[in-house]
Amino acid sequence: MKITDVMLQANSNLMRNKLRTFLTVVAIFVGSFTIILTNAINTGVNSFIDKQVSAAGGEGYIEIMPSAFREQIAALTGSSIVEWDPDRNASSLSFISEETIQKVKELEHIKPETVRPFRSVNIEYVTSSKTDKKYVFNVHELPSSTINIDLVAGESVDLTTDEYQIAIAPNYPTTLGFDSDEAIIGQKVILAIKNNVTQKLTDIEAVVVGVQAPSVVSMGRSWINGALSDRIHAIATEGLPDSIANRTMFMTAEFDPTISDAQLDELKAGLNELGLMGNTVQDSIGMIKTFFDAITAILLVFGAIALLAASIGIINTLLMSVQERTREIGLMKAMGLSSFKVFLSFSFEAIMIGFWGSVLGIIVSIIVGNIGNNIAHELFLSQLPTFQLVEFTIPNMALITLMIMFIAFIAGTMPATRAARKNPIDALRYE
Repeated sequence: MKITDVMLQANSNLMRNKLRTFLTVVAIFVGSFTIILTNAINTGVNSFIDKQVSAAGGEGYIEIMPSAFREQIAALTGSSIVEWDPDRNASSLSFISEETIQKVKELEHIKPETVRPFRSVNIEYVTSSKTDKKYVFNVHELPSSTINIDLVAGESVDLTTDEYQIAIAPNYPTTLGFDSDEAIIGQKVILAIKNNVTQKLTDIEAVVVGVQAPSVVSMGRSWINGALSDRIHAIATEGLPDSIANRTMFMTAEFDPTISDAQLDELKAGLNELGLMGNTVQDSIGMIKTFFDAITAILLVFGAIALLAASIGIINTLLMSVQERTREIGLMKAMGLSSFKVFLSFSFEAIMIGFWGSVLGIIVSIIVGNIGNNIAHELFLSQLPTFQLVEFTIPNMALITLMIMFIAFIAGTMPATRAARKNPIDALRYE
């Protein structure tokens, strides 16, 4: 008998006691369903977090600020109490000098051409040619090409062009009189900027190149490119001394994303020597991902416990099958079937129980997951259309199925070994 014939026969043997096999498959299903659905939730959450991380700054992006901010933030949050130092002028430490900016550009691993002081750019209002109303508007300069804005239409702003570009926040296209998100792409909006000295308003036009998806990171801000940011800053600060107009409390830069953790620590140490602190996106978002991963791990433990209980069910099912088929085993061995093929037959029965339990778990998980996604978007995720709470991937489902089949194989090893070791003469005498 060929091995393929043994496998086919093993699969048909499962149908000898349909109820017992069904109950064992259901036991496997409970564990696989828990693990697959939990993994899908973890994938969905992490996928959304990754999108938010990309929107806040990708790999190789770092925000730089005075080290004194660490103490100020600690005092503000109450995480620590800092003793006052009369020799430290807190207000002077809040700004980064031009000399310090040049020294940052000279640090190893920093890309000097990407070092850019952060400047607050304020818009009085936004309007368009399609409406006579004016709306409050919040903009933010896109500081790095590593930031991937989550868009529903169009593309991100171009940091290399002199054209004034904007990736507008959600809901503004229809508010400004356009029929849809796609309709505003390539159209111009009017931005009003107030001069800080004369209080005079100046209108400039900017081309909308993209429409953002709702996001927890953008917080209603519209992203603009450097050319538009420079123009807004020039209008707002005209008439102010350079020492005031160009001072900054933050700066952004890019570094080689392939550097090791040790080299990144060296870079941060170099910033500390300049009285600065560097903060990467991973520093800010890492704790959030760790939190969700911890919750997922706890849920996976429950799934593992269910699989352990199901494995005991497999052992019990196959032991009963071995006992019921003792004479049959003796007859097959007497006809020349090797002990290995007997072992393989029962092992394959265990594997198939794991397979069908996994398949059932996948089918039900997908159904429940899709229903859950729809309910979530109708209720608490209505403002985040790109957030898929449950996200299934073929590699993950295949890996989980193989894992469960392996666990089932291990569980079936003891009954299969017992069947393979039976003496054919004793087995034929069994009543």
